[in-house]
Amino acid sequence: MRLYHSPTTPYGRKVMVLLHETGLVGDVEVVQAGGTPLDPGTQPLDANPLGKIPVLEPGDGTAIYDSRVICRYLDTRAGAGLYPPAPRLWQCLTLEATADGILEAALLMVYESRLRPEPIRFEPWVEGQWTKVTRALDTLEDRWMGHLHGPLDMGQIALACALGYLDFRHGPRDWRKGRAELATWYDAFSRRKSMTATEPKG
Repeated sequence: MRLYHSPTTPYGRKVMVLLHETGLVGDVEVVQAGGTPLDPGTQPLDANPLGKIPVLEPGDGTAIYDSRVICRYLDTRAGAGLYPPAPRLWQCLTLEATADGILEAALLMVYESRLRPEPIRFEPWVEGQWTKVTRALDTLEDRWMGHLHGPLDMGQIALACALGYLDFRHGPRDWRKGRAELATWYDAFSRRKSMTATEPKG
């Protein structure tokens, strides 16, 4: 299998963490790729016309993309059970979707500062994205700790990668403030070997 990935993409990190957790990491050739909405760079456009990574080529001539689809495929291939049976499945998928929504908002904030010329940046729009993030984090603190302390699943992995990205790109905003339980859970989860092996740099 071949995975197009960048060490700083949080969506790709989800896949890499899953590969480490399932023991599949040695079965995948990782190809560095990257770009932006303004410049596709080295992203594999033939494999994913949307110009996004990660992209997985299983080796049968097809391509699989969107990190949630890739993770579901690899979990099925490994028989790891990171997507548990219903009814817990629906909570797992909802948690994964929440984590990806946090990532989307956080990434749009980065694009606003890096890609949009300074004279036309719109700070209220940036803060609107951060409001989405904080609202989601508050909900996780209030309603999701029981699930987070349950058996390992893909929702937990996705959330840990999202929180790691907030540290990586938005550290000064201090998402931990007022969320002691969530912060304690993340600090413990981030010490897993799969997380330390995939920690973003740069």
